[in-house]
Amino acid sequence: MKKIGILFGKENSFPQAFVDRINSKNEKDIVAEFVKVDKVFQGEPLDYAVIVDRISQDVPFYRSMLKNAAICGTAVINNPFWWSADEKFFNNALALKIGVPVPKTVLLPSKEHPDDTSEESFRNLSYPFNWHAIFKYVGFPAYMKPFDGGGWKEVYKMHSSEDFFNKYNGTKQYVMMLQEEIIFTEYFRCYCIGGKYVKTMQYEPRNPFHERYVKEGASTDQKLLDTIKKYVILLNQYLGYDFNTVEFAVRDGIPYAIDFCNPAPDADVNSVGEENFEWVVETAATYAIERAKKQKPGQDNLTWGEYVKSSTMGSPLVSIQPKTKTAKVKTATKAAESTNPAETDTENTGIKEA
Repeated sequence: MKKIGILFGKENSFPQAFVDRINSKNEKDIVAEFVKVDKVFQGEPLDYAVIVDRISQDVPFYRSMLKNAAICGTAVINNPFWWSADEKFFNNALALKIGVPVPKTVLLPSKEHPDDTSEESFRNLSYPFNWHAIFKYVGFPAYMKPFDGGGWKEVYKMHSSEDFFNKYNGTKQYVMMLQEEIIFTEYFRCYCIGGKYVKTMQYEPRNPFHERYVKEGASTDQKLLDTIKKYVILLNQYLGYDFNTVEFAVRDGIPYAIDFCNPAPDADVNSVGEENFEWVVETAATYAIERAKKQKPGQDNLTWGEYVKSSTMGSPLVSIQPKTKTAKVKTATKAAESTNPAETDTENTGIKEA
């Protein structure tokens, strides 16, 4: 018997629906349950073929436990090793390299020295920073946020260099990003499961949280939707995420990837709505069963993204290095079309300040 477990925290509706959906399918020798842990011995497996991780980003004990399970053969969704190494600034850089449009973004050093460091620890940094070049590149209005953060924590909107310094001076030891604001005409949030199943949803980030998923929005150009779907697949396959959401702000007909590091995205029925909830539950259950059937005890059953694969193989990140912005988009589209999809952060998009 192969067990599929879900590891979760405060959320209620999705975990129970996920377990019930898998068990209702009556797959031979496959059963789902809430993960139960009463001991963790080094190098010894947990009794799960698959674990869907919804909480380890907040609980370091779980993150280490999942790595131990993974090295013993559990297929962990999402890969805990990659998730530990990933952050938003790197994601933006990777997106540029594979041809997905993103806002102009700059990495900033922490205003205060981290604990156990001194001025001597920063001898390689030039002071003052070239603020003129940074502000010219990003422009104003702009958003400042942690390079590895989420959940709207420590996010600031600023309208001038004076405004920037007033807020930057209060960021303590956070490493921040400064990012251009995308004034959008359309906005989308897309679930991606298994690097191939995609659900594109119209989204209004300026609405109250429970009203952001648009039920009956204006019709959208199919070519734009196709491009968004290709970008979603491309980003998740290069990052290696099994369960993620990607947000796009559309400016002048171009979809800019705004937030695509959400490996434990909201899946509560009260916020995403009944239709989207049904899709997430069914698709997540189907994919978890796929992974359970393919899982082999004692082997690495994790998903590794194309970025890691190309690095270990010593091959180029993309087959043809683009020379222009237009060529980048074409290269990305071509790469995404090579996949076989089964279905078709709102932090810098002109919404009110956090």
